[in-house]
Amino acid sequence: MSYITALPLSCVIVVAWIAASAINEAKGQEAKSEDNIMVHEDLLYGRVHGAGLLADVAYPKSDKPRPAIISVHGGRWRGGHKRDKSTIVVKQWAEFGFFAMSIDYRLVGCSPAPACYQDMQCAIRYVNAHTKQYNIDPDRIFLIGQSAGGHMVSLAATLGDGPFKRTGGWETASNEFRAVISVAANYELNTLSWGDIWTPAGGDPIEARKLASPVNHVRKDVKPLLILHSDNDRSVPIDNAVGMVEALKKAGATHKFHRYPDMGHMGINEEVIRRAREFIEQQK
Repeated sequence: MSYITALPLSCVIVVAWIAASAINEAKGQEAKSEDNIMVHEDLLYGRVHGAGLLADVAYPKSDKPRPAIISVHGGRWRGGHKRDKSTIVVKQWAEFGFFAMSIDYRLVGCSPAPACYQDMQCAIRYVNAHTKQYNIDPDRIFLIGQSAGGHMVSLAATLGDGPFKRTGGWETASNEFRAVISVAANYELNTLSWGDIWTPAGGDPIEARKLASPVNHVRKDVKPLLILHSDNDRSVPIDNAVGMVEALKKAGATHKFHRYPDMGHMGINEEVIRRAREFIEQQK
């Protein structure tokens, strides 16, 4: 058996990151033009221990400052990728007028939590560090995430860096953003059937999950949150979302909640896109 095939799948992905990073650098990380939209696949947004953190990016050709949206995929922190149904289609959002970015991050099968969260924070800093290069309005950076991705963007809204070390690069850049769209996400890890997947390499895992639960950090001045969830979500029960909404109400925090009867564990569908764009327009 070869060395790579003996590795866990998520570790093989990291090896692939390194190869992809080298290809990116060899090409000079050049974007390509498609119908007045610049598209860049496998952009290197950070580097951890020699492995590249990759994203797909698209943005319109324009001299007008544009808003940005960063998409974080689902997959219970152990699966998924930047082009699956839990993410935005970056070219579509570029056509809406955004600098659109969909990221990959380290999966827990190879790098235990909170590595995935640290990578997402690196992506936010990357965007802030490149606002002039990409003509991004720094006051209009938005996050969208589904399931585990929704958990992480909601944690960013409520906890920010927290106690987690900045890794991946751009350590002195801002990690500020305007608001969050959270889709079919989990907000309290210790009551979730798959919450124990979030298990750091050391320390008390129960306490680690408390720290990583957005509901435990709600206060009045958290970033505005749009929460979308369905009653028949079999992956994250509706009560998990309702508990978060109740905490936001009690704190007087800015939020909106759209509850659906039968959308299941929804991905980034047309309803989500419509509600997300509506919510973003309201963030003046």
